[in-house]
Amino acid sequence: MKFAWIRPTGTWNDRKDAIVSALESGIEYILDSDNSDSIKELGNVKIVSDKEDSDIILLGLNEKITVADVKKAQEKGKEVAAYIEINNKEDELLVSKLGTVADYVILKGKNWKVIPLENIIASLQERNSKIMVDVPTYEEAKLALETMEHGSDGVLLSSNDGNEIRKLGELIEKSSKEIYELKEATITKVESVGLGDRVCVDTCSIMEVGEGMLIGSFASGLFMVHSESLESEYVASRPFRVNAGAVHAYVMTPGNKTRYLSELEAGDEVITINSKGEAKTAIIGRSKIERRPLMMIEAEHEGKKIRTLVQNAETIRLVSDKGEPISVADIKVGDKILAYFTDGARHFGMAIEEQIIEK
Repeated sequence: MKFAWIRPTGTWNDRKDAIVSALESGIEYILDSDNSDSIKELGNVKIVSDKEDSDIILLGLNEKITVADVKKAQEKGKEVAAYIEINNKEDELLVSKLGTVADYVILKGKNWKVIPLENIIASLQERNSKIMVDVPTYEEAKLALETMEHGSDGVLLSSNDGNEIRKLGELIEKSSKEIYELKEATITKVESVGLGDRVCVDTCSIMEVGEGMLIGSFASGLFMVHSESLESEYVASRPFRVNAGAVHAYVMTPGNKTRYLSELEAGDEVITINSKGEAKTAIIGRSKIERRPLMMIEAEHEGKKIRTLVQNAETIRLVSDKGEPISVADIKVGDKILAYFTDGARHFGMAIEEQIIEK
């Protein structure tokens, strides 16, 4: 996932405006060695500096550093960022060494666009660090994150320009989207199964018609369950909510990981997804568990069967192969819906290569 830090400059008032713009844009890491106390009064931020009480210790901003310097700083139990100005081949070799130990390596060049960034990344196949580029403008940040074949993991924007910072925040949000290949599955069984505990997931985001979450009983396949963004004669639209299913079910979370619905609570993250498979991260505001009548839905794709249990109510919807919401009250055998299929199994929510039988 791409990310950004901000490095404000100038007077405190100049820096303050830049930091507020960063916070409003979802950028929480600020590189500043002089104003940490004042900065933290503005919001919950992370300070990157050469001070020992910073959240991330910065080395190399004003002096050459070595691998030993990084290891020594890490003994304090904090992440370390190594800042390197690239002027010659020797500096490139130093990056290759520091990339195996530092948590972050920040690259700076007098004309950074000619820094052999891709060569550096290629030389760090075993790297532990995240590669960043220090840039002065949004356009150069965009180039570093998007245009180059490999690109940097993140950028450090050295600017006080609020418009540039906000545009960068929008770019980071856009580039953080994941893509899931949704496939057409055929409904093979629909039946009521009695009462059970089901979970409503209320997010801090507004979902449009056509958006929902990936949820199901089997790790091998998750149904696209539609949000409550449609009006109904029974209830008002609740576009922040997905009436997700039974407490045991999996829900997809960022990084192609899953959680049990019963585990979710305020502050956790899930992904929301549209019928094209474009996913974005949403923060949970509330998870609500209530006893409700349930129905079991089974679907099949290329011989692989998956199931899920959802509340038996007209307002609960899946998504058809046409990308349209379809109420579970109307679903019947033979209907086509969208689902996400995977191979292998899940261990603590992570996909693994292992034989598994789900039924």
